Amino acid sequence: MKLLIKNGTLVDPVCGLGGVMDILVEDGTITVIGNNLEDSEAQVLDATGLHISAGLIDMHVHLRDPGLTYKEDILTGSAAAARGGVTSIACMPNTKPVADSPEVIQYILDKAKENCGVRVLPIGALSVGQKGETLTDAKALREAGVVAISDDGVPVQNANLMRDALLRANRSKLTVLSHCEDDDMVRGRSVNEGRVSRQLGLPGRPAIAEELMAMRDAMLAEETRTAVHICHVSTANTVNIIRQFKRKGVKITCETCPQYFTLTHEEILRQGTLAKVNPPLRATKDKEGILAGLKDGTIDCIVTDHAPHSAEEKAKPLTEAPAGMVGLETSLALALTYLYHTGEMSLNDIIQKMTINPAKILGVRMGTLSLGAPADFTLFDLNERWIVDPEQFASKARNTPFTGMELQGKVKYTIVGGKIIYKD
Repeated sequence: MKLLIKNGTLVDPVCGLGGVMDILVEDGTITVIGNNLEDSEAQVLDATGLHISAGLIDMHVHLRDPGLTYKEDILTGSAAAARGGVTSIACMPNTKPVADSPEVIQYILDKAKENCGVRVLPIGALSVGQKGETLTDAKALREAGVVAISDDGVPVQNANLMRDALLRANRSKLTVLSHCEDDDMVRGRSVNEGRVSRQLGLPGRPAIAEELMAMRDAMLAEETRTAVHICHVSTANTVNIIRQFKRKGVKITCETCPQYFTLTHEEILRQGTLAKVNPPLRATKDKEGILAGLKDGTIDCIVTDHAPHSAEEKAKPLTEAPAGMVGLETSLALALTYLYHTGEMSLNDIIQKMTINPAKILGVRMGTLSLGAPADFTLFDLNERWIVDPEQFASKARNTPFTGMELQGKVKYTIVGGKIIYKD
């Protein structure tokens, strides 16, 4: 099968490709990039006026499958990803049962074959049952198809267990993804510690709870000479810690999410549980620190931490409702609106954090427009304005604080392996 994409503006921070060009795809891979290409056997897609990047890779997604499929499942989560221009999703292991065995990983991979075509990359649990007591068999999980290990959602409190996990993961050539929070400091606390928590009369989740664990894991990465990736960075000081260790040559990478460079904890006062996430939305100084980390390269990736919940769950009181928001269908548009159209970052830098950087961290051969690479593409109109309407989402969930917001930049086509899986 052949596909010829004509007259699109290429965005590829890896190969430095730019300008209006054509791309010929054959048997799921990129075969020719040039001008005025013709092929009578190919399906033609006119991309005039659109930008083309490698397919977006979201390395932090909760698909809730198996066991929690009333919130989301692999099929609906994949459809949501396709609408957002995301061609590959790495799914977290906090399912029921936990994805801590080859059998659960095989279930995920088998069900992913039924979806719209989005690539599903399982992440295995770091500890059995995510209980933080016994390490999983990293080698067996690797052979089953995981791309990383993590207990995300359940911070690893035992430093010795984390150290052993890093050493084992290194032998299996897996990256450890770390949810950095001191559980004793945050358990039962719903919002950031600060003015908003005081106004609501609630105990807050202090920023230091994240920063202490980020420092611990950075030190462990240095001592073990093993790669560690810090999930959903939310504070300015965490950025500073990671920046310092990167300068020393430590194998440490990190990610943040659109909510942390677009919103502050003030949003809790306006939207309640829809703005409740974990880690929580922080103060303005933290939002500014996240932006600085994105701009100077300290923060490697922009991910969603897509966390679907039912309307009934989010309707509970603030202290009882689960934390999390959906993000697959808005992530690129939020990045374009708040980072590109504001002049804070170049388009190349944004796309790099959403394609090749996560690909490198996960060790997958994607994220570039180079010849021979998988024909995964995101085609988007850089300037089209649209209003976020959760009722139009492909996800089962509607828990977003961005409802009614006008965004600038819209996905028009998503292509995986040379096959169009979404068209606006």
